[in-house]
Amino acid sequence: MIIQEANERFDKGRGAQYNPKNKFLKGEYVQEHIESIDDWEQELRKTEYIYDDSRTIVNKVDSPDVGMAFSANPYQGCEHGCIYCYARNSHEYWGYSAGMDFESRIVVKQNAPQLLKKFFENKNWVPTTISLSGNTDCYQPIERKMRITRKLLEICLEYRNPVGIISKNALILRDLDILTELAKHNLVQVFSSITSMDEDLRKVLEPRTASYRSRLKVVETLSKNGVPTGIMNAPIIPGLNDSHMHDVLKASSEAGAKWAGYTVVRLNGAVGPIFKDWLYKAFPDRAEKVWNMICSCHGGNVNDSRWGNRMIGDGKIAELIRTQFKLYCNKYGLNKTKLELNTNDFRRIKKGQLPLF
Repeated sequence: MIIQEANERFDKGRGAQYNPKNKFLKGEYVQEHIESIDDWEQELRKTEYIYDDSRTIVNKVDSPDVGMAFSANPYQGCEHGCIYCYARNSHEYWGYSAGMDFESRIVVKQNAPQLLKKFFENKNWVPTTISLSGNTDCYQPIERKMRITRKLLEICLEYRNPVGIISKNALILRDLDILTELAKHNLVQVFSSITSMDEDLRKVLEPRTASYRSRLKVVETLSKNGVPTGIMNAPIIPGLNDSHMHDVLKASSEAGAKWAGYTVVRLNGAVGPIFKDWLYKAFPDRAEKVWNMICSCHGGNVNDSRWGNRMIGDGKIAELIRTQFKLYCNKYGLNKTKLELNTNDFRRIKKGQLPLF
């Protein structure tokens, strides 16, 4: 068993095990004494949804090493609860913690479809691929009810603007009809995030995500229906899932993936202490080793902000990961071609014109 039986305070349904202080807030609400009558911290958290009317939905991505120019995120915070998620830090801008708040207080941008339409009607917009889930997963559980991501895809098809997607959720297959239609016009590429093949690891690393078998099914189904499909084997956490890379890439290729990418885990900002707390509770037998191996990939730290280095790391372990990734991709025929999505057919919709899909 991964989690020690003696550790009764480990919440197996969540990633983060506590709420660190928000660096932007002067004060905080904390429980001073666990043994006191105030037992609110002991109760398992239910997910809360905060409905927001945002001002914008499309964000320009200035980072040169993330592979996207623009992103759109219909949700802020993510119930999937992946402990390593870099997006945890962005939750602090909303006044919440990057810890348990990030995965239990989800901001729903309910007017995202209207904002995207308005954005596409702007005369200054030069058609470029917009990536959904650049920050948090656009197919997290609340999407089943809200259907905001589906509406965004319908608008991309209506305007013929290319879109990229990355997700850990099998809910994406609900929208197979739109995805196949987008693919007919060369307007979409989908990446499934597959971190490992070990379900025991997934349940503590990414507690509320679809099983790895379900994610491979997504790859297989999309591929068979002509939707350009790849996988992200990310992040690689040395000592936890680095030895799983071969099996992930082999299974993904066999399922129909044409492309693959990876990153080495980087624990920036509040993610560092959140991850370390989780690591020592979930894997007390190897926590010190894993932590030190992560540090060895970032010059003695758990985070390196240098462009080009921060995603792949440096040092012997990072080099070994890089070498193995190239070897396995070559062996299983991944990344042999490069896909250029169609930006030539973009069109603005005249007032009164009915949508075509």
